[in-house]
Amino acid sequence: MKAFLMYRDGDLDMAADLPPNESALRQDLELDRLFGAMALGDPFLFDVARKAVLLSLAEPESILYRQRILADCLAQSTVVREMYDLAVEAVEREKRVHHWLFGRSADGLLHESIKVLELFVGMLRRLRKIAEEHASDFQSEGLTTLFAMLARELDDDYLGVVEADLERLRFSDGVLISADLGEGNTGLNYVLRRLADAKGSWLGRLLGRDRSGYGYQIAERDEAGFSALAKMQGRGIRLVAIVLSRSTEHILSFFTLLRAELRFYVGCLNLFERLAAKGEPTCFPEPMPAGPTLLSGRGRYDICLTLSVQERVVGNDLSADDKSLVMITGANRGGKSTFLRSIGVAQLMMQCGLFVPADSFRADVRAGILSHFRREEDASMTHGKLDEELSRMSFIIDHLRPGSVLLLNESFVSTNEREGSEIARQIVRVLVDAGVRCST
Repeated sequence: MKAFLMYRDGDLDMAADLPPNESALRQDLELDRLFGAMALGDPFLFDVARKAVLLSLAEPESILYRQRILADCLAQSTVVREMYDLAVEAVEREKRVHHWLFGRSADGLLHESIKVLELFVGMLRRLRKIAEEHASDFQSEGLTTLFAMLARELDDDYLGVVEADLERLRFSDGVLISADLGEGNTGLNYVLRRLADAKGSWLGRLLGRDRSGYGYQIAERDEAGFSALAKMQGRGIRLVAIVLSRSTEHILSFFTLLRAELRFYVGCLNLFERLAAKGEPTCFPEPMPAGPTLLSGRGRYDICLTLSVQERVVGNDLSADDKSLVMITGANRGGKSTFLRSIGVAQLMMQCGLFVPADSFRADVRAGILSHFRREEDASMTHGKLDEELSRMSFIIDHLRPGSVLLLNESFVSTNEREGSEIARQIVRVLVDAGVRCST
């Protein structure tokens, strides 16, 4: 079973490598405020938010797929949170079962797997009930597909058969195992058999008149005999125990993945509710295919700024379609850095399928987002300020690709105005000619 809530044809990979400029982006764009608002103190939510935002989607249709799921989540937030809480409960309760059940013998593994599967069957019933009750309230492809899968694969007949099999595997009436005799009367080819009804079975033959079978009674104090019998039973049920263990791992992986992918949307709900409480506008942006440079919107504001102050912040309009270079000028402390930062954050939010902080926003999908912001003086004095800026720029150029976005904020101010302008002019000119969109 798969959730497919982050990608139409794949799973969220929490082990995926983040962009090499992750640290710089988090510092320059103040992204930890965004992640913190999504996480509300939950370190796991924070980590998923960080991964999802920084691992940008590359195709408009992939962004729209996630946007439609998020729109459903915003409209049915209570149901989505209930599903998330259920997935969290399933994973946490499974951990407690493993904590209390020790030993990895075949018998212990079988007993543990039965306990876990019984737990999971109850959780799957609850999840399917949510799907049945609320499926008609959702329209997105991702969630309607998930609900249809739950209804199709987890019907009462199927779950009833699973529960019956688990009860049978408790072996309340004994274990029937066949084996061959090998050299020295050693047992070979142990096979677990289905235990038939007593009438006409081996038990019936032993208790009845049919004496074609033979039995052996182990004395109560024969520890060696009981140990040998336990070993034979373990060899007989080993394969079943392994199969059941793998089944628990499969269902656990489903709940773990469902929890991880729903974490992103729960984080989005937390962020949306925070902004809505302040009366800040949000919108679903229009992601456009890579090609002609598109960048425009109304009322866009810096989300990280509004998350750090009590008052609402002022939004700005932007019309920079067909512009490969956007230069922001103005008085000192006039909001140039805030304006530039809002462009980068809006692009990142759009490309992870999030809403953006604006009345409207449209941009083409970019291959990557990099930043070169002014930094404080190096307290260790191991590098000069200009040397440090040039080193960061060298790193950026090594990782730039055609179609990337580069945000430059007061770069090369450590030297005099003439030299700094000349360095920046030459770098920007080459990058724009190479197909990189520059905002400075």
